[in-house]
Amino acid sequence: TDAANGNSTHGGKSSASGSTPARPVTYSLSPRPSYASGDPATMFTSGPPKKRHRGWYTGSPVPQPGLVVPVPTVRPLARNEPLLSAPGPQTPLTGILQPRPIPAGETVIVPENLLSNSGIRPVILIGYGTLPYFYGNVGDIVVSPLLVNCYKIPQVENKDLEQLGLTGCHLLSVENMILLTIQYLVRLGPDQIPLREEFEQIMLKAMQEFTLRERALQMGAQCISVSPGQLPWLARLIASVSQDLVHVIVTQNSLAEGISETLRTLSEMRHYQRLPDYVVAICASKIRGNEFCVVVLGQHQSRALAESMLTTSEFLKEISYELITGKVSFLASHFKNTSLGDDLDKLLEKMQQRRGDSVVTPFNGDLNECVSPQEAAAMIPKQNLDLGNENFQIYQPQLTVARKLLSQVCAIADSGSQSLDLGHFSKVDFIIIVPRSEVLVQQTLQRIRQSGVLVDLGLEENGSAHQRAEKYVVRLDNEIQTKFEVFMRRVKQNPYTLFVLVHDNSHVELTSVISGSLSHGEPSHGLADRVINCREVLEAFNLLVLQVSSFPYTLQTQQSRVSSNNEVHWIQLDSTEDMGCEEKLYFGLNEYSKSLQWGVTSPLLRCDETFEKMVNTLLERYPRLHSMVVRCYLLIQQYSEALMALTTMASLRDHSTPETLSIMDDLISSPGKNKIGRGHMLIIRVPSVQLAMLAKERLQEVRDKLGLQYRFEIILGSPASELSVAAHFLARLKTWRGNEQEEWVPRTYQDLEGLPCIVILTGKDPLGETFPRSLKYCDLRLIDSSYLTRTALEQEVGLACCYVSKEVIRGPAVALDLSGKEQERATVSENDSDELLIDLERPQSNSSAVTGTSGQYFLSLSRDKGTGRWPSVTQTSSPGLTWALTAQVLRLVDAKGQDCEGKAVLIQDAQTQKSNEQVSAAALPAGLSLLPRGACKSALPPHILSKAAYSLLGRKGGKLPASSALLPHADVAWVSAVRPLLHKEMSSEEQSLYYRQWTAARQHHADFSNQPDAASGARSVHPRRLLLTGPPQVGKTGSYLQFLRILFRMLIRLLEVDVYDEEEINADQSESSEVSQSAGEPWPDIESFSKMPFDVSVHDPKYGSMSLVYTEKLAGVKQEAIKESKVEEPRKRETVSMMLTKYAAYNTFHHCEQCHQYMDFTAASQMSDSTLHAFTFSSSMLGEEVQLYFIIPKSKESHFVFSKQGKHLESMRLPLVSDKNLNAVKSPIFTPSSGRHEHGLLNLFHAMEGTSHLHLLVVKEYEMPLYRKYWPNHIMLVLPGMFNNAGVGAARFLIKELSYHNLELERNRLEELGVKRQCVWPFIVVMDDSCVLWNIHSVQEQTSPSMETGVSSKNVSLKSVLQHIEATPKISHYAILGIQKWSSKLNSQSLKAPFSRCHVHDFILLNIDLTQNVQYDFNRYFCEDVDFNLRTNSSGLLICRFNNFSLMKKHVQVGGQRDFVIKPKIMVSETIAPILPLQYVCAPDSEHTLLAAPAQFLLEKFLQHASYKLFPKAIRNFKSPVLAIDCYLNIGPEVAVCYVSSRPHSSNVSCEGVSFSGLLLYLCDSFVGADLLKKFKFLKGATLCVICQDRSSLRQTIVRLELEDEWQFRLRDEFQTANSSDDKPLYFLTGRHV
Repeated sequence: TDAANGNSTHGGKSSASGSTPARPVTYSLSPRPSYASGDPATMFTSGPPKKRHRGWYTGSPVPQPGLVVPVPTVRPLARNEPLLSAPGPQTPLTGILQPRPIPAGETVIVPENLLSNSGIRPVILIGYGTLPYFYGNVGDIVVSPLLVNCYKIPQVENKDLEQLGLTGCHLLSVENMILLTIQYLVRLGPDQIPLREEFEQIMLKAMQEFTLRERALQMGAQCISVSPGQLPWLARLIASVSQDLVHVIVTQNSLAEGISETLRTLSEMRHYQRLPDYVVAICASKIRGNEFCVVVLGQHQSRALAESMLTTSEFLKEISYELITGKVSFLASHFKNTSLGDDLDKLLEKMQQRRGDSVVTPFNGDLNECVSPQEAAAMIPKQNLDLGNENFQIYQPQLTVARKLLSQVCAIADSGSQSLDLGHFSKVDFIIIVPRSEVLVQQTLQRIRQSGVLVDLGLEENGSAHQRAEKYVVRLDNEIQTKFEVFMRRVKQNPYTLFVLVHDNSHVELTSVISGSLSHGEPSHGLADRVINCREVLEAFNLLVLQVSSFPYTLQTQQSRVSSNNEVHWIQLDSTEDMGCEEKLYFGLNEYSKSLQWGVTSPLLRCDETFEKMVNTLLERYPRLHSMVVRCYLLIQQYSEALMALTTMASLRDHSTPETLSIMDDLISSPGKNKIGRGHMLIIRVPSVQLAMLAKERLQEVRDKLGLQYRFEIILGSPASELSVAAHFLARLKTWRGNEQEEWVPRTYQDLEGLPCIVILTGKDPLGETFPRSLKYCDLRLIDSSYLTRTALEQEVGLACCYVSKEVIRGPAVALDLSGKEQERATVSENDSDELLIDLERPQSNSSAVTGTSGQYFLSLSRDKGTGRWPSVTQTSSPGLTWALTAQVLRLVDAKGQDCEGKAVLIQDAQTQKSNEQVSAAALPAGLSLLPRGACKSALPPHILSKAAYSLLGRKGGKLPASSALLPHADVAWVSAVRPLLHKEMSSEEQSLYYRQWTAARQHHADFSNQPDAASGARSVHPRRLLLTGPPQVGKTGSYLQFLRILFRMLIRLLEVDVYDEEEINADQSESSEVSQSAGEPWPDIESFSKMPFDVSVHDPKYGSMSLVYTEKLAGVKQEAIKESKVEEPRKRETVSMMLTKYAAYNTFHHCEQCHQYMDFTAASQMSDSTLHAFTFSSSMLGEEVQLYFIIPKSKESHFVFSKQGKHLESMRLPLVSDKNLNAVKSPIFTPSSGRHEHGLLNLFHAMEGTSHLHLLVVKEYEMPLYRKYWPNHIMLVLPGMFNNAGVGAARFLIKELSYHNLELERNRLEELGVKRQCVWPFIVVMDDSCVLWNIHSVQEQTSPSMETGVSSKNVSLKSVLQHIEATPKISHYAILGIQKWSSKLNSQSLKAPFSRCHVHDFILLNIDLTQNVQYDFNRYFCEDVDFNLRTNSSGLLICRFNNFSLMKKHVQVGGQRDFVIKPKIMVSETIAPILPLQYVCAPDSEHTLLAAPAQFLLEKFLQHASYKLFPKAIRNFKSPVLAIDCYLNIGPEVAVCYVSSRPHSSNVSCEGVSFSGLLLYLCDSFVGADLLKKFKFLKGATLCVICQDRSSLRQTIVRLELEDEWQFRLRDEFQTANSSDDKPLYFLTGRHV
């Protein structure tokens, strides 16, 4: 509700014609539930009323619940229900309104001609108690609810009270409130007005004081309250220090007495008598207690308060009414004369006649030089292509913010609320909605075109993008509905496109559609609401709404539709240091405010005191006009006279304020300085369109009569119209720009770069238009006390925020550092004639053309709006400066305020040739920097403010200006008068949370309807809506365009995957298949396949840096060739980006409708639906019982067999070999995974084409909760805790052991049902968590003999691959089946044989039955599959690889078999030197640093790097490999390992005639005996390495194998891994062959 929140902007005004008594109205503070909550927009009838009092201000009666019913206006209201609860019919105006009988003491009759006689319209500030009835000339008073809410302390929740440091009982008594009010009024300065926010803070402090005192005294409240009897004299005592500016009137019966008395005094007052500014009327009634109100009589204060009650729209209407009805005629006639009393028009005529036909030269000449109009029009300036704003660049802060936006979108997608599914989209499209401003539309179009975003998003072709850009920017005007419907149709028709609706400047006109229907002709009312909050937008799942605003406060209320989590704030730009290498810094509102402390003569925020004095005089003379009208007329006169003073009538100089004079001097003299003719821009902000048009006409008339029409342009900057520039200025702009097309016209303010001009900027709000770098001054003298909300005030000053070079902001360092310390990159600058220079001789104004010798310094300021270049700040090197010269520069700078913003200062001195020192740029006066010339042109534009604005923008410590404490926006209201202060140091995130807690949307606000849910109290926020906030002109447009670009890239990346793309290794060493099969066969033939030899060489590219496996072929390979390819650093593996297909495996980041149930993301509640089952079996290898845990979701229990009681897990169901279900895969799929709970590709829904399958995740015990959280619908197999640090070998070992045990259980179970044991399906699938896509390849027929045969590839599902392999004839005769790795280089050569008998990795079908006696080594971290394959093969079992299928593996950057970070067991210091692999072992019992890593891991890592030490004879000697018995270990890429199995009847490589260079015995078992070893020949000097679990078994092994017969050992050749004894180190012994 409006005034219930006591905002000063709205309130009642009263009017009556003549002496007709107005209908009486009681003011009551008792709640009146019958009233609708007031809304100013509902009260306005269009246009002025039929009959009204001359002194009437348009205002609005605003009935409030629980507040006041202000005096009504006497005109019909656009409402149906009775507005006021006055009895009797609503009579027409002509009839006399019948008053109710009321007690005589309760009425106030407003004296006749009060305003005419006194020149003051009193404002009555409602205080506490009942206001009387007003009769008579009620149009001459104003009743304001400004402070009323401060006195009605609402119920504040206890947690808020504690936050404020209050206890519930300390609400102030009426007497205390009265005394505080008087004290506050006494303290106010003569030109200040009471501010609600300021007074609320005083009240809060008082309450806190009372709380503190009470805590100290431990007493009741009686001792500190003022008794009613003490009140009158205490009140008078406090008022007595005010020098008669505050009076206190105490009455006994009613407030009416005090008010009547005050009004009578006012009407009878003589002109020479001095009035108090404030009269405090107190009624000390015995019956009702104390009541009071404040009557404001101060000329300035009463007017400011009355005007501040109107909203911007209301006072603009009032101004237009005053202009239309001719109320301004007195004022206009006053300004017909100059300040010297001459008739202005006649004077101008005379000047025109004196000048004749000629006009002042357009540029490159003095104001006295005249030429003919034809000649002036034909003058062409010198070309100057310095257009910083042409090239569109994205700077680092913009990139950072774009990424913040993107990560927020990802957060929405990952939130689990199912509101955004990014995996669904493959394209990005957008529309930008901007407020009604033609220039803003063109500016946004320009940015879109320059950024190339339409082409980057693939929305438009390169050629047509320029024309087609227009459909992407829509203005909020009456045509938006049709354009928006077209857009929404596109949204509905393209479900796979993610649309982004950008609502730029979203704080402007955010009124609700409902209030719009009552607003009578406000054209833009409710349009934004209708578009942004319509049902289609809220419901479209493929539409993101991005609201962008520099002043987001109106979007940050209790009813906000944007979640505070979805706000993205611009990065903090506070400190110079943070920016590091950025050459430019943002100079915004806070910096402007801070600059007041720089202490320079010409601050960037100024108040024109002279002008203010003139205004005050005029306001006293014209009390009936709105102050903005008076200010505007005065401003027009000021500029007109300044022009005349500077050209023809020097006598007028003293009548212009120095501020106006210097601005105009600069404006009209700068084009004359050279042949380029560039100049400055001045902005005059005139919010009222009618006043702006008037100003333009008047100034144009004066300019033309003075012959300056070719010198500078006057442009009306109205939101509704395009820019129009005279033809000769257009020609000049085109020349400067160089190669513009014939039809080019300026469409944005930036296009006016360099044009000397006055822009009269009109419109209710500035709308975020960017101004050129040539903007030199902002005249905001019309922005007065009507702008008492934070948004209104700050957006005016936000006009000229920009980026500047660092030096400008460095602050007021005045001493010049001549030490030469900063020898920066220096550039010598030569002087050329077209540079703007300033001569020291003319401190009068900063203008003159100078030609000088070389060696000048240029002092200049750099400025750039948003998109321009950020030049580097360097120093001009030159012979140095002397102190005398320095002083001269500083004098020059201080002599005339304007020089701080001078274009450039040329410093010369006779001594410049002598010395050679450097000047430090940082040490110059604030506001000046040393730049290479041409880097940037002009200074920070100073703002000339009104007194009211100046006092609010100054700062009182802290980061934020004082304006930040104001009500944030006229459409919102404070929730409570008791609230903490908005801290001066708050970041924008903290401010947002503050406003969300303490402000609420008013009734006409678009968010008002978003009330909390009555039951739960939860507020509904729109899940796909984001808010981007950042200071004005900081680069938000570039940022969101970049966001669109990277959002698109990310969507494409989500549809792409990086897969390994590497050729097979060791291809030349592969065994040729003697028994080849015909190419077209779908399955191998067991007979012919079993005759193929096994290719022991490893071909998988991931094993590129491993020891080669010895074959007979290897012995013949030239060693040097291998050496080259092997001795390289660990290389980055090649990847290539592939588009995902419908058959891919996915990680947790994929969400789609189909696999929603499969993933079951919302199933936090269903976590309990899965049950934990222990499963125990004995393992002969481990020699103990193993207990594993299954976590089985309810939905997957059908895959298992439970005991009759249903509690105990008995086995996992297996199908039969004979099953022929075409829609299922028989083999259970096991995926071991570690560290990849988010990134593992464990979603096989699409890969399995949605069919039912049995998939088990195998995870370590400590990772189980994470995997369970992300994959609630998966069956987990949890490894025992002892394997928490184990490698992948342990997982594969346990999968195989468990599966075999389960196979036996299932055979037993099914045997009872009459199924033969061998009929139970014996295969399982073991696959990695990075398998992403599967392909089928076929060799195409040769079309001609010369052409190479091609390969055609097609993506297929995992299901079809498995079904094909499972259908292999006699499949139970194969031990392992697999497929090959994909590579882009797969050719017909590699597919020549459809099947290979070789190693398979990563994705295998494993026959549990056949491989019962072949085990994975459960200790292993690396190469466990190569080791297993070699064991399987040596046992005579078949391994088959299907070459016509290939597997793509995703490059997953996290988790998997990552190395341990190897750290010392006991950390001595934080920083440790990296530990080298050779330090992973040590001598037993030595003082070596012990490491915190598993022993097996240390051993394998050590062996990989220690081949030089352990097997020196084997290095690059592939004829003499190292003999490894029953194991394959990687001992470095330069060594070959010959694998031999010790098992009887095993098939091994032929070792005839091979002399081995070493012997590796790793944990060997009883099959390895002394006789076996004696079969092999070793080179002289060959080395031995025996590895055992402990020292005793090491000694026993050496004895058992009789090694000491042939090998020589030394005591110092015994080692252990560098573990402590608790971690069970491994021991090994080395020796030499004798």
